[in-house]
Amino acid sequence: MHKSRLAGFIIDCNTPDLRSAAEFWGGALGMDPRVLPGEEGDKYMRLVDPEERLHVEVQTVTHPSRVHLDIESDDVEAEVRRLEQLGARRVQQVQTWWVMEAPTGQRFCVVQAQSEGFAAQARQWK
Repeated sequence: MHKSRLAGFIIDCNTPDLRSAAEFWGGALGMDPRVLPGEEGDKYMRLVDPEERLHVEVQTVTHPSRVHLDIESDDVEAEVRRLEQLGARRVQQVQTWWVMEAPTGQRFCVVQAQSEGFAAQARQWK
């Protein structure tokens, strides 16, 4: 058995200016942009929700701009297999996570659980 839940939303921006993109989206959504630590800070910025309802990040990408969601799991491989049974397909493994595609064409990621409260809030699957 494993657990999973919606982790948050990632705003993919095809731009070399991540800070400007994060400032736009932060202003649009009323969230303060914050640089992530380490190597992640070169590619991602977090938008801090003042009410702590949503996890939103802005990411610089080379593919066309879009928004995608992340599903977090305590067992990424088990969650990927569960989603494949529902009709999703694997697109690409990136480090420890998988880029997936829904039967309807949307891309999303399955990532390792990291958020506070995951164990208490995630759904358990058989």
